[in-house]
Amino acid sequence: MDKALPAARALEVITPRAQHSISRQQIQPNALKVLYRLHQSGYQAYLVGGGVRDLLLGQQPKDFDITTDATPDQVRQLFNNCRLVGRRFRLAHVLFGRDRVEVATFRAHHTTANEHNAQQNEQGRLLRDNVYGTIEEDAQRRDFTINSLYYNIADFTVHDYTGGLKDLRQGVIRLIGDAESRYREDPVRMLRAVRFAAKLQMPISECTAKPIQNLAPLLLEIPAARLFEESLKLLQSGCGYATYRLLEHYHLFTPLFPSMAPTLNGPYAHQLKQMLQQALQSCDQRLATGKTVNPAFLFAALLWYPLLTQVEQQPVSDGVNRYTLFMQEASKILATQCRSLAIPRRFTIAMREIWQLQQRLPRCQTARAQKLQLHPKFRAAFDLLAFRAAIEGGPLIPLVAWWQEFQQQHPQTHTQQPRARDNDPSAKRPRTRRRRHTPHTDDPQLHRHR
Repeated sequence: MDKALPAARALEVITPRAQHSISRQQIQPNALKVLYRLHQSGYQAYLVGGGVRDLLLGQQPKDFDITTDATPDQVRQLFNNCRLVGRRFRLAHVLFGRDRVEVATFRAHHTTANEHNAQQNEQGRLLRDNVYGTIEEDAQRRDFTINSLYYNIADFTVHDYTGGLKDLRQGVIRLIGDAESRYREDPVRMLRAVRFAAKLQMPISECTAKPIQNLAPLLLEIPAARLFEESLKLLQSGCGYATYRLLEHYHLFTPLFPSMAPTLNGPYAHQLKQMLQQALQSCDQRLATGKTVNPAFLFAALLWYPLLTQVEQQPVSDGVNRYTLFMQEASKILATQCRSLAIPRRFTIAMREIWQLQQRLPRCQTARAQKLQLHPKFRAAFDLLAFRAAIEGGPLIPLVAWWQEFQQQHPQTHTQQPRARDNDPSAKRPRTRRRRHTPHTDDPQLHRHR
């Protein structure tokens, strides 16, 4: 029978350097600089979290986070290139150009004595959490056992206070402490459990998974901006489709994408599920080959059939053509979606352009097609058209074939080449003399020299 991990564990397991696989050569040089500076200044300094986990699994970490007994203000005193961020969690960011090393202070449990540094709402969600403590307390405050492993720069040992090494060997995602209480503290932990399960291909332990479906509505209380960032981590992790299936299983997908719920129960349900699979698997393939994925295209593809559902449910009134109705419904569905995920405006504008081009791509006369091919979002719109053709078939298949042949016959290479002026330093824009402004007046004396 799977049991919840106790809130505290007295036994500390220390793995010496000779018995683990982590090497300093695998750690980002800037992270090493921060670790050494903290250690040489008399503070404890540990690499912690996903960086230690991934190194032990033989994977290259994306981030290297550091924890220490130095307070954020003390960290800032050590590094001129440091800034303090966060209100709910006070953190220090040490900046090296575009690289950023995150440094957190050991956190302790909440007590009535430090209510001015920690605050929870009536549902148990943490509103402020700046209570500092020891490494043992910090380990118990972390979310999952496999993320509660510490690499000590002082002697290169790995410290485990929660049984994380055992769970890592067994391949299981387990929450530290009582699962329901920890989810109420921060409902985003439910999304993190799913993301780690998909990324690491590990099952979620029974005690950790059991409360998720009932507590999924708690995500509605999380700020939309934070959920947008989490959604990118979920869907653009390289295992987006596996993540989506777990989100669906644990009833976490609808709180993130409420605009999809009516479509999943409507006439386009089958097409939407196929689009989800096709778009997310394509995203995974691109990331696997080192390519990037534009969030605007991904969200435009996922919301296409919900948009189509809304359009077809609206009667066309007098004086309003179908194109105008289409764009009106596009604005409505974006407004609905942005209430749960605060999609930035630069992406919503691009999404509208991609959807708009779906109305223009069927008009494939050669002269108009050449102009359309120059549109900045043409390639994304064509890719969405290709997804639709694979799902719907019918007249979309010859339309996609026509555009493929047209692009081969009319490659727009000149749009990717710099202009001669861009490469010629002597080709400067000529100076233009600013025209002097003369105020309007009826006085003839002021018109003599004009």
